[in-house]
Amino acid sequence: MYRIVQPAAADWELFVHGHPRAHVLQLPAWGSLKAAYGWQVVRVGLTPLDSSELVAGAQMLLRPLGRVGKLAYLPMGPLLGADDQWDALWPALHRRAGRRRAFMLKWEPGHAAGYSAQQFEAWRFRSSDHSIQPPRSLIIDLRQDEEGILARMNQGTRRKIRLSHKHGVRCRQGGAADLPAFAQLMSETGERNAFGVHEADYYRRAFELFVPRGNAALWLAEHQGQLLAGVMVFRAGRQAWYLYGASASQKRKLMASYAAQWAAIRWARDRGCHSYDLWGVPDAGLVTLEAGFQTRRDGLWGVYGFKRGWGGELRRSAGAFDHVYNPLLHRLYRVALALRRRGQAPA
Repeated sequence: MYRIVQPAAADWELFVHGHPRAHVLQLPAWGSLKAAYGWQVVRVGLTPLDSSELVAGAQMLLRPLGRVGKLAYLPMGPLLGADDQWDALWPALHRRAGRRRAFMLKWEPGHAAGYSAQQFEAWRFRSSDHSIQPPRSLIIDLRQDEEGILARMNQGTRRKIRLSHKHGVRCRQGGAADLPAFAQLMSETGERNAFGVHEADYYRRAFELFVPRGNAALWLAEHQGQLLAGVMVFRAGRQAWYLYGASASQKRKLMASYAAQWAAIRWARDRGCHSYDLWGVPDAGLVTLEAGFQTRRDGLWGVYGFKRGWGGELRRSAGAFDHVYNPLLHRLYRVALALRRRGQAPA
């Protein structure tokens, strides 16, 4: 038997970092970041009846979607320690979503093992073709020395790392004063590669929430004082994620983006991380990815060519699932999604 609690942010952060499935999207700082952009944050924890120790829980986000209502979203959780905790946690999460008038709960379990189709059905979740986070990624194993990590990369990536250093590219950890330049570099990269980026204030808030607590770092690659590339890397528990990266249009032959990425990987390994998630490649199998990455540049195809050489294992998450509270509003939501996709389709 368990008691339902609302954990304080500090207690929740300690719990997340100590859990084997720790994820950056479950950290309190991620909730604070999203709260600055219209999301509400709800945390639900479980403790044994005879103890105040957190043994399970989840951080859930809610966002108004105009007339459709509120979307509840559970990313990369819940974090549990025993199977019997499901029966206590799901009702608590549904109650809190209902109190905030959510019309559905979208759940992205992440790279979770052990969930069966029968369990999803028993929990009344239906598979969804709309995911918020990219379902497929490349994950680098950091449980070896630097030479071992380099050996797993392809020859071209190792060569480009060496070339960047040979050409005088130098990496350093960035501070708050570097954020405007990094945001400008992100904007330049988005325009060049045709993908959306956040406003400058978003990166500033992310830096202020994560970096001082040791949960992120901004690595910058420069040549003769000119900023050429940047990587913002995050960590939780023994996992790390490459969420934001940018490179200049000038001096691309210096391979500065490879120097910045290698610095971020080394930072994650030095902090005890066992894996480094390159966070997002096209949702396709390896054969399809290898056949198309040199000719396609739409969506995440433009970044696959860069990410494929770092020695990561291609993995697909469990996907996205919807628990529907209001069928009519859920249908309206799906119609709105279809219209948005149609509007984004190439002519």
